[in-house]
Amino acid sequence: MSQTPEQNPGTVRIVAGESSKPKAGRGLKVGIAVGLALLIGGGAAVASVVAGNNNAAPAAAAPTPAAELRLGYFGNVTHAPALVGVSKGLIAKELGATKLTTQVFNAGPAAIEALNAGAIDATYIGPNPAINSFVKSGGESIRIIAGAAAGGAQLVVKPGISSAAQLKGKTLASPQLGGTQDVALRAWLGKQGYKTSTDGSGDVNINPTENAQTLKLFQDGKIDGAWVPEPWASRLVLQAGGKVLVDEKDLWDKGEFVTTVLIVSKKFADEHPGTVKALLKGHVASVEWLTTAPAAEKASVINAALKDSAGKPLAADVIARSLKNITFTTDPLAGTFQKLLQDGIDAGTTKQADITGIFDLRTLNEITGAKTSAAGLGQD
Repeated sequence: MSQTPEQNPGTVRIVAGESSKPKAGRGLKVGIAVGLALLIGGGAAVASVVAGNNNAAPAAAAPTPAAELRLGYFGNVTHAPALVGVSKGLIAKELGATKLTTQVFNAGPAAIEALNAGAIDATYIGPNPAINSFVKSGGESIRIIAGAAAGGAQLVVKPGISSAAQLKGKTLASPQLGGTQDVALRAWLGKQGYKTSTDGSGDVNINPTENAQTLKLFQDGKIDGAWVPEPWASRLVLQAGGKVLVDEKDLWDKGEFVTTVLIVSKKFADEHPGTVKALLKGHVASVEWLTTAPAAEKASVINAALKDSAGKPLAADVIARSLKNITFTTDPLAGTFQKLLQDGIDAGTTKQADITGIFDLRTLNEITGAKTSAAGLGQD
C-alpha cells in the first residue's frame, strides 16, 4: 500500500470434421477450390473454402498475461493481506513481468466506482459493495475470487450510551454510504425499531464520513458514535474514550462474518486468467504469512506498511487490540452472503436480486488444494 485512503485516496487452428483417412480425389477438389477462391476473393477467402464442410469457427486469441495489474485496497488492518502482500513483495513476485500499481481507498463504494470505470482491475473490499456491483450490473461486473479477513468491526459510542434505546436522535458515522459497515449499522438499527434514511434523516442520523475524520469528530463531541472496521474501532476506544455498544461478531452465527474479500473485474479475469492466478498466489502467500507469523512481527510489518502510507504508525496498543479482533482467511464465508444481501435490502442500499454466480473460487481451490465452498452462489 502506498497511502491510506482517508489521507490520500486516490498486472488458427482449423480442426477437420472428417476422418483423417485419405479419400480419392480429395486433394484435387481442395486445390481447385483454393484456386477459385484466389481468383474470386483473394487470400481472405481461402481459409473459408479450405474449411469446407468442417464448419470450424475462427479460434479465439489465447489469453495473455496483463502488462499491468492495478490493485485497490484500504488503509485498514482488516486489509492486512493487501498491506503485507504489497509491502513484502509477495504479490509482485508472483506477477513476474506484470507491473503492479496500487490505489488506496477509504471505503468500498469508491473502490467499486473505480473498478467499474476501468481505473483498477482488482480490489480488496467489503462484501456489501461487491454485492451491490454484481446486482446492478446483472452479474457482469465482478467476481469474488477469495476471502481476506473476517471480524474486526464494532459500533463504538460515547461512554454515556449503554443501550440501543438511547440512540434516538443521535448522530452516528459509517465509512461510506452503502459500504459494509454502513449496511451493518442501518440493518442493526432497523432491528432495534429505528427508521433511517440514505439522506441522513430518520430516528437516528447516519453521517457517512471518512474514518480519520470520524475519529476527530468523535473526539470533538460532534458525533455520538460510529460503526467502523479496525483499526478505527480500537482508536475510538483507546484514543477517544469510546465504548463498544455492539461487536458485530455477536450478530452472526458462531461469531463469523466476512469483513474483506478480494474481487476482480470479470472482463479482466476473462482476458487475463493467468494474471489473476498470479495475484491469487501472492494473496494466499500473504494470508499464510499472517496466520503463521509471530504476533510481534506481524504487528511490526503491518504498522510499517501503514506508516509508509499515513506518515505515522499506529500505537502499539491499538494495533494489538485490532489484530485480536480479526481472523485472516482466504475463505470468503460464502454462506453468509444471503444474509448480507438481505441486510442491504433492509438498509435500503441494495435491491432484491439473485446473486448466484458472484463467486469464482476455482483458481483459489486449485492453488490451496482445499475445497472452499461457494455455497451454491458460484463456482468452486
